[in-house]
Amino acid sequence: MEGQNKNLSVVILAAGKGKRMKSNVPKVLHEICGQPLLKYVLDAVGALGAGEVALVIGNGADDVEQIIGDGYRYVHQAEQKGTGHAAMVALGEMDPSFSEVLVLPGDTPLITAETLDRLLVERRSATAAAAMLTTVLEDPTGYGRVCRDERQAVSRIVEEVDATAEERAITEVNACTYAFDRAGLDASLKTLTTDNAQGEYYLTAVVERFTGGGQEVVAVLGTTGEALGVNDREQLAEVGRIMRARINSALMTGGVTIVDPENTYIDYGVEIGHDSVVMPLVFITGATAIGEGCHIGPCATINDSDVGNGCDIRFSSVDGCSLAEGVNVGPFSRLRPGCELGPDSKAGSFVEMKKTVVGKGSKVPHLSYMGDATIGEDSNVGAGSITCNYDGGEKHATTIGDRAFIGSDTMLVAPVNVGDDAVTGAGSVISEDVPDRALGIERTEQKNVLDYKKKKSK
Repeated sequence: MEGQNKNLSVVILAAGKGKRMKSNVPKVLHEICGQPLLKYVLDAVGALGAGEVALVIGNGADDVEQIIGDGYRYVHQAEQKGTGHAAMVALGEMDPSFSEVLVLPGDTPLITAETLDRLLVERRSATAAAAMLTTVLEDPTGYGRVCRDERQAVSRIVEEVDATAEERAITEVNACTYAFDRAGLDASLKTLTTDNAQGEYYLTAVVERFTGGGQEVVAVLGTTGEALGVNDREQLAEVGRIMRARINSALMTGGVTIVDPENTYIDYGVEIGHDSVVMPLVFITGATAIGEGCHIGPCATINDSDVGNGCDIRFSSVDGCSLAEGVNVGPFSRLRPGCELGPDSKAGSFVEMKKTVVGKGSKVPHLSYMGDATIGEDSNVGAGSITCNYDGGEKHATTIGDRAFIGSDTMLVAPVNVGDDAVTGAGSVISEDVPDRALGIERTEQKNVLDYKKKKSK
């Protein structure tokens, strides 16, 4: 695919404000499955190996450049006068020696590299002036209609606002994605006018210039999804649903069991190893990688985390953490950023951790908070134990050694160290270091008041 496109220029139209989104965020930066709409288009285009790629930007231009980053030519369209005007502005700054131009919108995240390549191949095979992507919709409202002549060849595209009632009944619509012969496109753009309902330079008018001059325009039928642009929040949700289905399908094809795909939310780019099982109501987001043979969910959230083979995470939240193989989390635990859990370790029921390292085989079984802590190997933290890591101004560290036993309801007042093979007595407030193999215990003397209930009643 790449070697055939060295003479290809790509223009991505990303300057629109998206009025119907009712948002301060540029339309192409709205996200589905963890990525901006524009990122999906760039990934599809990137697989073509084009000679150059230009992004036409306008509204929110600084935000687009910052989020998308380097590696592209940014062309500023200061005043948006339509798609034809955007193409004019872009080509004015691009290398004129490239003989072919691909133009597509930045708000169509479902477009694939395979379809774009097919569009290019069809134009070249027919030696046509242009090839355009079309699709058939049951409800074509909002889209430009593809008009054909008596030979069923493409004759023109009419925008909905300019269409007659008969033309609006046409269900084949324009997907706004074109492959052009560069010389023909340059010549046709010079003839465009703003004589239409919106007073803009329509790129669609180029098609009529070609067909009116006896040049062929090839229509390439794409899938319904690929044609879907995003103009409002409902369309954003719809393309998000389709993208999630694609992601889940690819994972299942790769050997992952997803019990209820319609109620499983996995971001673009997430990796999951084979023989892992993902239960319903699971959200796996960001830069997350999950190993083989894991059991995830139900009702789990994993974000920006590395999860090793054979882990079990149920009814819990894992954010910005690293879990080695065989880790058990939950139910109802929260692992906050900076946690590193070693092989076969455990964060059990109602456990919260933050910036805590847990060694191999160590367990924090239930009802505990470990913050800014380091726990050695094969240690056990009893129920209700807490690292008191914040003094009101600064955070302090707690270190627990190997094979330590922290008694239930121990308060570890940081900074404090508990040594290897050390023990703390249940209910103790440990504010001084406990040496290796020692027992640290802090309790006041118990006093029993005899006949208390009788005395209280008097």
